[in-house]
Amino acid sequence: MPAPTTFPADPATWPAFLATSVDAGLDEGRALISRLKDGTPRTTSEVLELWNDTDIAIGTASARAHLFAEVHPDAAVREAAEASAQAAEDLLTERGLDHELFEVLAATDAAGLDADAARAREHVLRDFRRSGVDRTPEEREHLRALAQRCTEIGLEFSRNIRDGVRTVHLRPEQLDGLPDDYRAEHPAGDDGLVALTTEYPDMVPFRTYAHDPEARLALTREYLLLAYPDNEPLLAELLTLRAERAALLGYEDWPTYDTEVKMIGSGRAIAEFIERLDGLTAGPARSDVETMLARFRQDSPGATAITSADNLYYDQVIRREDYDVDSQAVRQYFRYPAVRNGVLDTISRLFGLTFTPVNAATWHEDVTVYDVEDEGARIGRIYLDMHPRAGKFNHAAQFSLTPGIQGRALPEGVLVCNFPTGLMEHDDVVTFFHEFGHLVHEILGGHQSWAMFTGVATEWDFVEAPSQLLEEWAWDTDVLQSFATNDAGEPIPADLVARMRRADTFARGAWTRRQLNFTALSYGLHAEAPADLAAFTAAVDERFGPYGSIPDTHQYAGFGHLEGYGSAYYTYLWSLVIAKDLRSAFTDGLMDPVVGRRYRDAILAPGGSADAADLVERFLGRPTSFEPFEDWLTEA
Repeated sequence: MPAPTTFPADPATWPAFLATSVDAGLDEGRALISRLKDGTPRTTSEVLELWNDTDIAIGTASARAHLFAEVHPDAAVREAAEASAQAAEDLLTERGLDHELFEVLAATDAAGLDADAARAREHVLRDFRRSGVDRTPEEREHLRALAQRCTEIGLEFSRNIRDGVRTVHLRPEQLDGLPDDYRAEHPAGDDGLVALTTEYPDMVPFRTYAHDPEARLALTREYLLLAYPDNEPLLAELLTLRAERAALLGYEDWPTYDTEVKMIGSGRAIAEFIERLDGLTAGPARSDVETMLARFRQDSPGATAITSADNLYYDQVIRREDYDVDSQAVRQYFRYPAVRNGVLDTISRLFGLTFTPVNAATWHEDVTVYDVEDEGARIGRIYLDMHPRAGKFNHAAQFSLTPGIQGRALPEGVLVCNFPTGLMEHDDVVTFFHEFGHLVHEILGGHQSWAMFTGVATEWDFVEAPSQLLEEWAWDTDVLQSFATNDAGEPIPADLVARMRRADTFARGAWTRRQLNFTALSYGLHAEAPADLAAFTAAVDERFGPYGSIPDTHQYAGFGHLEGYGSAYYTYLWSLVIAKDLRSAFTDGLMDPVVGRRYRDAILAPGGSADAADLVERFLGRPTSFEPFEDWLTEA
């Protein structure tokens, strides 16, 4: 059985670990590429196997470099890992533009290959074409330079967000409304003021509970200035370079290039998707915001708009007053250790897995480690890095550590979040289930023979569907009562969960509209790079809202998905449509082990070895439908 990764126990040896775990992998990839071009006669299978070896070597090195650049506590290690991540991306660019290597792969013959090998060959040749390998030497060199610069910008863009935490200093009374444990964790300093940061554990509770609208506005404004002004010229350059790359490759624009290998199929289909959702969400969103504004005016008669400084606060006020759901009372049932164990237990029961704690060295003492077992056999390892610290990735995501390869390497995945160590919001619990959906997909799908199909390797606009589906378990009474208890050990009451579910129907229109806003911004910026980022963003906000804008802010500078997802932020709503349809299969309850196992085998275990549309149709017995999403959106 392949052994899991062993990390250095001595922090001083991390540079050596990077050299052997990352840089050596890149060297191996370079050597394998040279072997492929050495002129030795090889069968198609032998050529593809060598190509797969390069994928494994470079992919594993790249995964680790990108992870440690985001999570390692030592800034010097993060910097070294970032340099290695750049080297990995550059190597992949060079490989894709290597005409001699392309000729080796193009000379192969699909005859006699099994289905997976034939699919792999088809994908390799497709990706060569998309890289521009068939262009002139001068054009290939220009494409190489463009891709390398895009990688440099992307790493710097992400670093500026990660390291650009901002702080406000408030009077203690401006924390009125916050839970006692939050206030205890945020005492006044020597100057008599309380320091709050734009990190999620500080910002989200404050925006949700602080009575003082000016204080909410002050912190929200700082959040919307994250990585500004540093990221503004970087984003402008990135958009220009992506447009140039697409044009050189013969595509109308970047979305057209990007969607060629996604479920949606074309850039224009994104625009059509936006228009369809525009019609569905405009009315419900307007009604939601009007309800919030009317309640805001009871507190502040002169209020003229609900902004992102107010929506979380009045969302919970309305849920408390109109739906009898007090978010602070709900918090008492969600303590991080119990939530963590509850999520693990739920996934264990649903998919027939066992999570066994492992005492192993990691990059930080907060990280917990579990072996994933299926019928007594270890099938992977997971790492939970769940609490904020300086220099760490400050959102929530799943990272690959070791891409799994059948018979050669067990999949290892890492959950990176920023949850409090004590009481959690229910929204945090939903996020935990969501991100764990990626993690279990990484492990269960990580047993392919071909590296390009392993783990979360489906079309990029499908990868969120399994995670969004798993959010449903955070709203199930039986699931929550299995781990959510108060100080007295009493499980969360069923009638409270029922009220939470009813309250969750409020502001779905506004929430979906806000996601549509991000979708339209992501697509529009890439469809035609604007001369003025701020003006373009303001125009998108004006059309899609749903909330009033906050003057002199620049949310695009801290919008990390513009680098990672590019024009494809639509993925979240596209996948949500699919997720709501997948939910319809669980007709006898979410914990039905028969459906759970069928879902595991049909959707998660194949990884990227089949098209996502085919996976969904196999599971549902039909193509996916928009109807369950529309029903969810309009549920009263």
